[in-house]
Order: sequence, then structure tokens, then C-alpha cells
Amino acid sequence: MRINFIALLSIVSWISAQETPQATNAVEPDQSGENAEQCTPYSAPIVQDNLGQFPPLWETAKIVQGDTTAQNKYDEIKQVIPSSIKPKGTHDGNISDVSYDASDPDCWFTSSKCTHPKVDGLSDDLATLPEPNTWGLGFDDGPNCSHNEFYNFLSDNDLTATMFYIGSNVMNWPHEAQRGREDGHELCVHTWSHHYMTSFDDEGAFAELYYSIQAIKLVTGVTPTCWRPPFGDIDDRIRIIAEGLGLRTVLWELDTNDWKMINGKTKDDVRKNYQDVFDAAERGIFEDHGTIVLTHEITAETMEMFIEMYPNIRDNFDYVVPLSVATNRTNLYVEEETERGEVFADYVNDHYGSTVNQATSINTNIHPNPTLTGWQGPLATIANPTVAEVEAATEPTTASSSSSSSAGSSSVSNDSGNDDEEDVEDDKTEHKSDDNIPSQKSNPFVYNYPQNTHSNNGASSGGHTSITKPVFTMVALFVVTMSCIR
Repeated sequence: MRINFIALLSIVSWISAQETPQATNAVEPDQSGENAEQCTPYSAPIVQDNLGQFPPLWETAKIVQGDTTAQNKYDEIKQVIPSSIKPKGTHDGNISDVSYDASDPDCWFTSSKCTHPKVDGLSDDLATLPEPNTWGLGFDDGPNCSHNEFYNFLSDNDLTATMFYIGSNVMNWPHEAQRGREDGHELCVHTWSHHYMTSFDDEGAFAELYYSIQAIKLVTGVTPTCWRPPFGDIDDRIRIIAEGLGLRTVLWELDTNDWKMINGKTKDDVRKNYQDVFDAAERGIFEDHGTIVLTHEITAETMEMFIEMYPNIRDNFDYVVPLSVATNRTNLYVEEETERGEVFADYVNDHYGSTVNQATSINTNIHPNPTLTGWQGPLATIANPTVAEVEAATEPTTASSSSSSSAGSSSVSNDSGNDDEEDVEDDKTEHKSDDNIPSQKSNPFVYNYPQNTHSNNGASSGGHTSITKPVFTMVALFVVTMSCIR
């Protein structure tokens, strides 16, 4: 008895193609000229083999059914989530019906730009830097399929940055995420679906962060220890969830609003925003601290704008460094076996050939001490007893957090200033276009900014096929197998 394996394999490949998520009508990334080739969807085994372990791409996240690891971690963290802090507004950022106390009891950045949490034990958000005249280099919304020219520019100019990657983007463009890792950029989380985080219930907010962490770990082999909330939308409830997952919250001091070019802003508008930062530098605003300026990898235009502005950045700031360097945080990832980051003095010496060892009028040489691990924050022993034991932190303690209710309230407008290495090596080969590679689900988040509506057009998502497909597959295999036996 002999089986015609070629015929059998052909039908299996055809069936598999039918089960792969197809592209929706959502807006595609920039695909003009050279970008069209770069942005050709491809199928990476490292992603396709694991889609079932993740929420549907670009849909708001929930804990995947049967994921006991995620459920157990959430059960740990939810014990300290204050029930007095409620979700706010819609996933798309409509907060017109939100009534919120003007005293800002939740440290809601969208309302007040608050970066100093009201809940005891929470770390301050990182919004400025301790190193004077320093530009903290970071980019949101990657990895973008058309970023090769931009990443080449960064490499050619000896620049490394902090990249805030969206989980669904990492799954859509895994090779691009791997390049970010290989180029030495610091990889951080920017949620799974890029929605307003305070709008989620506790489980949803957890899942948006947890599965982004897992996506970056799956594709690049490292577990990030930092994140930035889309639109800066965060309060103390979300901070507790993030810190329970070992993530330090990063915001910003100044905003280029470069992403608004998607919605009609001109390049001149964005150039003016950059110029405002340069003018502040000329006035000596940054002589006692460094700044974090919000910029994006979201489109070719935003990346081109940074390339255009970089000479002015270099002229107005002493140093351009990733955020971890500017805060002397050498523990970039949870994995101890990965290379560690550099402290500020070493980075400046290596990249600029100068030293900051001698105190000056603007640099007191008082640098924050590097920490041991990103999972050893103030809440590690409260919200993360499992991690605390692994990291030999202090014994877990029982704690509860609460915010007092307030009497007066006011309507809040949405004017927050947010105008905003396991099997990795085998999957790092350059991808090529193939007629047999099915399309991916597209990235709709570019229309998920304020006043826009997120839509998935009812399309199915990877890893979440209906039961009829597996049944059809088994029947088809049986029929073909029998017909191929001779």
C-alpha cells in the first residue's frame, strides 16, 4: 500500500490557505513605489504556528479561552486593582459622557497630564529625563512594513531608539520587528490593538498588555519591561495592571503631532511643532533636564519628517539617546542571558567620544542607579508574587489600593495634548513574495485616533476559525488519502 504524498500535500496546502485570515477593507500601510514591495503581506511560520494563542489581530483583547497562564497572572494582579477607579469613555476615545472629579483622584493623564500616581507604591511615569540637554529618542506604532529606509538612516547615524511596538503589528510584520531587535533598539509595548486604555475593563486592559508582551517575546525572543499607552490615556488603575506585568510607563513632555498628517495636517504644521522644541532648547529650557518628544513610526511621512529634522535635533541637543540610556536602566529585558544596556556615561563615551564624568553647571553627575530587573518594581511584591519569588524580591505582601470618592465632578473634554530566543533564528531569513502566501489581516488602527471609528469590517481573525473548517479539513484529508492509496 503506497500513498501519493505529493497529491496529499497539495490538498493540505490548499486547505491551510483557506484557513488563513484574509485581508479586510481596512486602510493598508503606505504602499506607494518601493513601499509596495516592502508591504507585501507574507506568512511567517513563527506567527502562523502560534496564532491560536493570541486574540484576533487588531481586535480589542480579552484573555484567550484556555490560557491558564494568562488567567493566573491576571488573577494575581486583580487582587490589588482599586475598584473605585472605573473605566472611562469608549475604546475610540469618546469621553463626552464622562463625569470626572476636577481634583483628578485617579491621576488621569488625559484629563490633567498627571504623571505622579495617587496610589501609594506606584512608580512615577517617565515623561522627562534626568540628563540635561538630552533628546530621548523613541517612536510609537511600529513595526511599520516600510521602515527599512528609516532604520537604515538610524543605523547609518549610529542612533538607537526606544521602539513602542503594537502587538498586532508585530504579528503582522514579524521580520520587521526582528530587525528592530537586531539593530539594537530597545523594544517596548504599545498595546495589542491601539485603543484608549482607560476605556477597558480590568481584564481587557490586562490582555492588551499581556499579549503584546507575548507577541514581542515570541517573535524577537525578549520580554519587554516598558510601555507607552496609546494617546497617553492612563490612570492609576491601568498603571497598577502595567506594573503588575513588569512594565514601566513612559509618556512624553512635548509632542510633534506628526501622526496628524494622516488626518490632513501638513508637513509645515509638523515642522513648526519640531521648531517649537528647538526654540525651547535655545531658551535654555533643557539645561536642567532632558526631554521626551513624541514621534511616530506610523507612516513613511512621519519617518521622513524625523530624518529631515534630525540635523536640527543634533544641533540643539548635546545627546540623542534611547530612553533606557537616559535613565541609566541597563535591564532592557527580563531575560538575564540577553545583552544589557549601557548607562548614560558609557553610551556617551562610545557614541560621542566624550565623557560626563566631571560635574558641570548643568550636569551634576548624579545618575539614577541601574536596577536589577524590570520586574522588581514597587508593586512586584504586591501584584506579582510569582515574579517576586523568581526574582528573589521581598516576600509578597497583601495590600489594597483605593481612591476616595469625590463630591464635585466636571465634564472632561478630549483635549489631552495626546494629539496624538527560541526558534527565532530560523525565521529571520528575508521574506519574499509568493503567490501561495495568503494575505494578512490589515492594520486599521491608523483611523483609530480621536474622532475616528475603529472598524474590522466583520472579518475573521487568525487563530480563531469556526469549527466547520477543522471538520472540513478532516473530511477532505480522509477522502484524498483514500483516493491516493493504491
